[in-house]
Amino acid sequence: MRVDIYRRAEADGKFSHLAVPEGKPIPQEAINTDWESEARGKELDDEAARWPDYGIEQPGAQLREKGYAITSLKEQTPE
Repeated sequence: MRVDIYRRAEADGKFSHLAVPEGKPIPQEAINTDWESEARGKELDDEAARWPDYGIEQPGAQLREKGYAITSLKEQTPE
């Protein structure tokens, strides 16, 4: 699946990531923070158990359920 990746700075120099299907806007419930564009049209396997580069667990399930996939608090990535 092709996705657009956004990131936001967190504490201790770590980042959260948000993935949305390519070309789709960030869903309303996720726009209340300052997301920066990191990658556009990135091809990632939505059947993978996780996207380790982005700290996203169960990306396919998240995308189906919410329309986006997001880093869990325990999986924030270093800069």
